[in-house]
This record gives sequence, structure tokens and C-alpha cells, in this order.
Amino acid sequence: MLKSLIRFALIAAAALSLAACQGDGRLGNAKAYAPIPMKLVKQMAEQGMTPAAPILIRSYKKEAEVEIWKRDSKGEYALLKTYPICRWSGQLGPKVREGDRQVPEGFYAITPAQMNPNSSFYLSFDVGFPNAFDRANGRSGSYLMVHGACSSRGCFSMTDEQIAEIYAVGREAFAGGQRSFQFQSYPFRMTAENLAKHRNDPNIAFWRNLKEGSDAFEVTKQEPVVGVCNKRYVFDTRPAGGGRLDPTASCPPLTVDPTIASAVKQKEHEDDRKVADLVSKGTRAVKLVYDDGGQHPSFRATAYASSSSEGLVMAQASSTPSFGQVSRPEALARGPQEIVQDDPVPGRRAPTAVATAPANSEALPDATASSANAARAVTSPAVAKAQGAGEPVDPVTQLAKSERKESALETSSVTSLAPLTTGSTTSAATAFVKRALSLESLLASRKKDGAETAAAAEPAGAR
Repeated sequence: MLKSLIRFALIAAAALSLAACQGDGRLGNAKAYAPIPMKLVKQMAEQGMTPAAPILIRSYKKEAEVEIWKRDSKGEYALLKTYPICRWSGQLGPKVREGDRQVPEGFYAITPAQMNPNSSFYLSFDVGFPNAFDRANGRSGSYLMVHGACSSRGCFSMTDEQIAEIYAVGREAFAGGQRSFQFQSYPFRMTAENLAKHRNDPNIAFWRNLKEGSDAFEVTKQEPVVGVCNKRYVFDTRPAGGGRLDPTASCPPLTVDPTIASAVKQKEHEDDRKVADLVSKGTRAVKLVYDDGGQHPSFRATAYASSSSEGLVMAQASSTPSFGQVSRPEALARGPQEIVQDDPVPGRRAPTAVATAPANSEALPDATASSANAARAVTSPAVAKAQGAGEPVDPVTQLAKSERKESALETSSVTSLAPLTTGSTTSAATAFVKRALSLESLLASRKKDGAETAAAAEPAGAR
């Protein structure tokens, strides 16, 4: 009897040990089961949300921010909280190949299986790269995460405290019945200002495709249904004849919701008018060049900011493996360089950068501004390469130069999409610039008419 009890105890102990090694259950990793902070739970209640309600996450590289959106009592997604990104690597533009240090851009689905409670970077979830779009376009890469530890090699890196909160919010949404949540990754916020400034980028056709999904979310406050055909994203559509979309085949006739299509088209027209207005008023095309990614300005005066040495000063170094081999802390000292570009002229190769200027230097705290200014006196390798090569800066996106023929969704119930066509960087940029500049004359005439109308209708003193 005693031998049987001892044997049972040994088996039970072995089972518990195995569960702990695998991270299966609460014994595996206590931090993965940390509750949502009460302050955030209270905020949810104030906004008509519950911890179990579905979520959606959006990220922006240039602004270095991650947003959590949550479905409220009206059934719409509303912004819950914005988190500053502690570190991202590479340049603006999509991830193309394994090892390029690029952070993915696109639309991804996160399932419970992608949540990692045993991450070497505190906690993490896999973004699901490559997705159907990435595979259709021949892109490669793996283990691209949103994680803690503030160190990145192709990942969205947060602080440990931030990822613990994001992880908890996602975990509770899954517990509430959500099977997957959408992760929307953008190079920047899809504003008219950003589109005007980056109009000559070789990725502009791809980014405008992403904007279609962003616009769909903005006008409906619902998670857009994402599909892929003809190597491009399509949103809130389905094949008119039934069946499934083939990511690499031409898009078949697609059924769309006319209300959504009309609202998205209206927003697109409004944004195009704003872009044309900005261009007509002198907004220059620019290229942002990073030594190796960036971070939110709020971190630059903290323990997570880059130091002048090769090391990274970390408040929680115990949770971070091999910083020098993962993140490049010295790359943050300079900050992104803003290269001004001329608009391309049809039939003539676009000139290289005409000037360089520090980007967002006003965001640097006094303690780091002087060192950053000193660093700018020496041209960064990335900028030097851009100025010497006579090509757009991003070495990764040069491999993915493409343009697409504009094919707007019709407001009828059935539509089809024109295929993507491969072309040069100059032709892709030229098509977009032509589209923006074509509205200048219309804007000028309407401004004149509008000014006359306003002069007649505006009440006295309303200036």
C-alpha cells in the first residue's frame, strides 16, 4: 500500500513538472494569467465595454504606436487605449524576406494558438506572418511577434508592463468567445498629410491598398472582412458566383455591400482632395530613412532609450536576452533622416534627394537633443547609400516595386478588380502624383466659387 502511494505521488509530481515545462495551465506561467489592471477595467465600463468583448489592434510604425480597439454596447469598435512602441526595426515598408529586419505591414489574424505565455521576451503573440497576401507575393519570414523587453529584430517590441496588459486584454477576449482578433499594421497613420509626403515612395501602391482596409474600418467601425486575390487585398467582398478567392489568380466578379462601398469611396475622394490641396500648397515629397527602426519619443528620456555606447540601458535587463544581437541601440541616437524628393517627371528618371533634414527633432528631450545633433553631423550609412545610389532609399522595398491600376469599388452589388501590374518605382509614383495633381485645377476653381459664396453668406465677425 505504501509503495502504491509513493508511486502515485511520483507520477503526480512528474505530471506537474511536465505541465510547468510546457506552460500548460496556471502553473506554467503566472504572468500570463495576470488580471487586466482595474484602472483599464473601469475605463472599459465607462465606455460601455466589457473585458470579454472582442478586440482589434492597429499599429503604426512612423508614429510608433499600438492601439487597442474594443467592441462597445452599440456593437461598434471604439478606441480603448494607445500604447507607445518601445522599439521597432528596419524601415517603413513591408517585410519582404527572412532576415531583412523589417516589421510586417498588412492585415493579420491572431488566434489563441499564437499567444505565447513562455516567451523569452516576457510575453508575446505571433502576428501570423506570412499571411495569404505575403505568400502570394513571395515574401518570407517567421516568428514575427508583438512582445516585451524593448528589443526588436523585425518585431513590435513593447515594455514588459505594456505587453502584460495587452496580453491580458487579448486573453479575456478569447475567453469571451472571440476566435481571433484582427491585427492591422500600417507604415503610418493613413492621413492626407502622410500620403502627400510619401507620394513618391516605391510602396505607395501597396500602402494605398492598405488604406482601403483602413477606410473600411474607419467608416463602419466594424472589423473589415479581408480577402486576397490577384496578389492584393480586397475588403468586405465575396465572389459573386460563390467559392473562395485565389490569392494568386485574377479577382473574379465580387459582391460588395453598396452602402459600405459608397462610404469608403466618399472617404477616398475626400482624402484625395486633401492630398491634392497639400501638394498644390507646396508640401514636398519626402523619404524617411532610419538607421534601424525607431521608438516612440516618450522613451527617449527613459531607461529604455539608446545610450551613446553599444549597450542598451535597460530597467528590466533580466528579462531580455542578448540585446546587442537583437536590437541595434546605437541606431536610435541619430533618429530618422528626412530626405526631400522632387516629384517624378514622366519620361525622365526622378532625381535623388535634394536635401536632408532631421525628422521630429522637436520631440527629442534636451538631454538627448545635443547628442542627436552631433550625430547628424555625420551622414548615416543609410542616407549615404540613398544619396549615392540614385534610387529610393529602402533597400528592402526595392525588391517589391509594383504599381496597380486604380480600380475603385462600384456602388453596385457586383464589381471586379483590375490586376496588379509590375512597373518601375517612378511609374508607380507618377500615377499617384498625377491623380493628386489632376484635382488642382478643380480645387482652384471651387476655392474661387467657395470664396465668393462665403463672402455673401458669412455673418459679420465670424472669422
